[in-house]
Amino acid sequence: MRKFFQEIKADLKFKSAGPGQKLSEPSRPRQGPTDEAQMAAAAALARMELKGKAKPPSSQDAIRNQVRKELMAEAAASEKGISDPAFPDTEAAARPSVSGVYFTCPLTGAVVRRDQKEKHLREAIQLYSSTDPVAASILEIHTFNKDREKVRVGVETVAKYLDNIYLHPEEEKYRKIKLQNKVFQERINCLEGAHNFFQAVGFETRTLPVPGQGKPQRSYYVLKEEMLTRLEDLKDYKEQLLSSEPVRPQLDRQLCIFKPSPEAARFELPDDFFNLTAEEIKREQRLRTEAVEKAAMLRTRAMREKEEQREMRKYNYTLLRVRFPDGYILQGTFYAREPVSVLYSFVREALRDDWLPFELLGPGGLKVTDENLAFNECGLVPSALLTLVWDTAVMSDIQASGQEQPASPLKPELLSRVQTLS
Repeated sequence: MRKFFQEIKADLKFKSAGPGQKLSEPSRPRQGPTDEAQMAAAAALARMELKGKAKPPSSQDAIRNQVRKELMAEAAASEKGISDPAFPDTEAAARPSVSGVYFTCPLTGAVVRRDQKEKHLREAIQLYSSTDPVAASILEIHTFNKDREKVRVGVETVAKYLDNIYLHPEEEKYRKIKLQNKVFQERINCLEGAHNFFQAVGFETRTLPVPGQGKPQRSYYVLKEEMLTRLEDLKDYKEQLLSSEPVRPQLDRQLCIFKPSPEAARFELPDDFFNLTAEEIKREQRLRTEAVEKAAMLRTRAMREKEEQREMRKYNYTLLRVRFPDGYILQGTFYAREPVSVLYSFVREALRDDWLPFELLGPGGLKVTDENLAFNECGLVPSALLTLVWDTAVMSDIQASGQEQPASPLKPELLSRVQTLS
């Protein structure tokens, strides 16, 4: 009975081909229906089969019409967010595989959530300014101004001001910087932290008359007199400004060890893992569902590959699990654009014996051997379960040696905080 319905459903979808398509040309393979379409059809068929007491349709046309109505109803329900009673929505209550994306602040060592990292960093630098205001202002300039080219130009301009003072301390004109100056406004005034830097290195704001114009006055940064005795300090400040780098919180791997579990391949990710907002994701899913069959039949292979690459770029992060031969699972968070080599290093650091050679198999059993490829280039985003396999020759030699092997290849300190995957 189900087979009969599936044949009807396939026939209906085949007849819905768009303009310009040749229905009689079976030599061109067509992409199968999506998981969402298959689930919707299965739900409709399940309900029809459960209605055992209902009067059977009188003809195949009636059956086709009924299936068509069921499919349309499923699509409408999906659009409105209505769950099918035959297939309860388990995802709504599913527990996330990880609570979020976290970063480690290099200044404080604190681990903070992604949406709190800049706030925490600002507070840390502000606190630092009470002990070393010059260094703190330099960190502000390099960290909170995202346009690196503007930072470069602004920093070089400030360095030129300081150079002129250091090389010509007797020249008063070099010790004054007019704040309304076009160069200052375009290159320096726009940089966050720049004013804090000038004040920290010994400049003060003054309002001075314009030479030859009487009352009109302008605002200047003027170097304090005592700084003329500390010219070497000015030179050091300039070098610090030129050589400094942005403070970048480090992605925290959120390493977890899980006991063997049949849920290893199931992932529930929070919004932190996506470039798009939750609303943007829902809208894209809706638009993709509406055109899924048409797109599947009309796109060329090159178009599909291009779209797949575009899809991969939507992800900033990926949650990866590595299952060991004994069933234990190692989990970590990575940037989607990090190379595969960092995963190999991550696994190696978790081993008792980091010299043991191994390979990682991706979904479907494919070997992940090119360590230079990024995770999004391998399709390992936004999550994936990989399998670790040992080098058989090395393991055979170890077994032949007769040496007693530990129960698990993982470090004891990791096993001491093993969790149950739920």
